[in-house]
Amino acid sequence: MTADFQPSLGALAGLKVVELGQLIAGPFAAKTLADFGADVIKIEPPGSGDPLRQWRLVKDGTSVWWQVQSRNKRSLALDLRQTESQAIVRKLVAEADVLIENFRPGAMESWGLGPDVLLEINPGLIMLRISGYGQTGPYKDKPGFGVVAEAMGGLRHLSAEPGRLPVRVGVSIGDTLASLHGVIGILMALHEKQKSGLGQVIDVALYEAVFNCMESLLPEYSAFGAVRGPAGSALPGIAPSNAYLCKDGKCALIAGNGDSIFKRLMTAIGRDDLAVDPALADNAGRVKRVEEIDAAIGVWTSKHDVTEVLAVLDKAAVPAGRIYTVEDIAADPHYLARGMLAEVSLNDGSVLKVPGMVPKLSRTPGHHRRNAPSLGQDTDTILTELGITADQIREMRQRGIVA
Repeated sequence: MTADFQPSLGALAGLKVVELGQLIAGPFAAKTLADFGADVIKIEPPGSGDPLRQWRLVKDGTSVWWQVQSRNKRSLALDLRQTESQAIVRKLVAEADVLIENFRPGAMESWGLGPDVLLEINPGLIMLRISGYGQTGPYKDKPGFGVVAEAMGGLRHLSAEPGRLPVRVGVSIGDTLASLHGVIGILMALHEKQKSGLGQVIDVALYEAVFNCMESLLPEYSAFGAVRGPAGSALPGIAPSNAYLCKDGKCALIAGNGDSIFKRLMTAIGRDDLAVDPALADNAGRVKRVEEIDAAIGVWTSKHDVTEVLAVLDKAAVPAGRIYTVEDIAADPHYLARGMLAEVSLNDGSVLKVPGMVPKLSRTPGHHRRNAPSLGQDTDTILTELGITADQIREMRQRGIVA
């Protein structure tokens, strides 16, 4: 192993993971495992590597996003289209606990790396497969990105002001939700394996991960024929919970939808009449008069700057906050105190801020053990661990099989 690689740290120390995915969904799942001690071997195509290396803003030839998505991993540059490369993957699988892939259904099978082959090699293997529509069903062969999954899962329809075009969340939320569902599936499978000794396949569809977070959307339709529509910054059926414009042009997000919280909120804004109104004592009554309540709050916030609004509501123990930009995040003392503004030193000597580890474990927290690897940085080490000689590695490199 490379000198800077420390596999013994973290709750998942000793877990061996092979990552075959690219871009977001599969790699984010593997990154989460790596943060907590798993030895993640990321397989990338020689020459180009994972496309994420060049996505968005690039510093010193590599995307800064890469330093988040691939920290704590090792890079093996391997051309999966080559039969010799596929044989190397099978060798890795024989010793692995988990394999993660997010190719279109059928790709792994076409390389001789389908679950029928891999589970025969290693019956204890846990194989996470993330795709747009899942490994079965009439849509399984369609290409599916997170943006499409967000729409099919029901999220995009709700992400708009009424009467206006839906907008996307500013990050790849569909991919990330699928990744987290995949990690949950891996941990469940690892727990079950303690009893059976057997691995299994985890099939995560991007649209299903989004749909799983849609709360009461389906039962409301089933029971009442209700089709929830976009509501901007409000939360339909829950009142009051909205964004309110302040005197300085900034917004305060106020969630006064708990019964006792509502009373404290109305008292704080000088509307005792609403605080003691028996018709507003519960959520059902407040929903019927939500426009009146929102207007009352809006009148009050319009007379104060957002900092004044939040100070009053903090004193009244009403959940409220302002809208953060990344500039706000980077300067926030709570983010700092919680270890969420981590720093890494890059090869050029500069310092880069990156998100800290989530979740927080008391005895075995996540660690930043090494920076994201350069393409093929660990190829020789990993192949040597498999018993491949230096001469064989050199010959494979000459033929473009590895890099």
